[in-house]
Amino acid sequence: MEGRRLEYAPNAVRALVILPTYNEAENVLPLSREVLAASPALEILVVDDASPDGTGDLVEAAGRDESRLQLLRRPDKLGLGSAYLAGFRFGLERDYDFVLTMDCDGSHHPRYLPAILEAAAENELVIGSRYVPGGSIVNWPWYRRGLSAFANLYTRLLLRLPTHDNTAGYRCYAREVLETVDPFGIRASGYSFLEEMAWRVHRAGFRIAEVPIVFEERRSGVSKIDSSEMYRAAWHVLTTAFRKPPVSRPPRER
Repeated sequence: MEGRRLEYAPNAVRALVILPTYNEAENVLPLSREVLAASPALEILVVDDASPDGTGDLVEAAGRDESRLQLLRRPDKLGLGSAYLAGFRFGLERDYDFVLTMDCDGSHHPRYLPAILEAAAENELVIGSRYVPGGSIVNWPWYRRGLSAFANLYTRLLLRLPTHDNTAGYRCYAREVLETVDPFGIRASGYSFLEEMAWRVHRAGFRIAEVPIVFEERRSGVSKIDSSEMYRAAWHVLTTAFRKPPVSRPPRER
């Protein structure tokens, strides 16, 4: 694939950060301010799943004074995977060069955004990774660390991926990736969605980089992760390993 060889200049690109939310009223505006301060290239789309705590209302009000903060309201709690897809569609329709995803709970710190954007100049997918040199996790109990490490090793081996953190939601996709790998054909959500996206991107021949991050436990509020998601993801990885990835069009030759 022929690279863009993009010289990193914040004002030369448009990048959309997708923040899926459900009951993140305590976190969404402080995080949004930090994201927008990280680079003038960045804009935010909050995809809110009808949060009863008023998350969407807060974003809507703040967006009246901040043109780079946008809101997409959804009628119900529809899941993380479909929130990503809604954001992808929004980004493609509005011609953003890059689409990024982050958790809204503060576990993905905006200080890594400049490094991720810089790596995106040479790579079509950049992952904010806990499992490369310089990356780590803080404030997790040992059993949660063990489950996460095992899940990533399991995924890496079965799907034959070069990447180490395949359940990470801190990512930057080049527009070309979203136009090529048909993310809208993925029916899984949560970790399963993230693992299958990494698999599709790798199998399509795109370049992937991992930028080390320190993953921090959420700042406030309650985690939305269901423990059963780990088991669903393990099964999904196993079945994915025997499938041929759909590609809507081949990537350019390197």
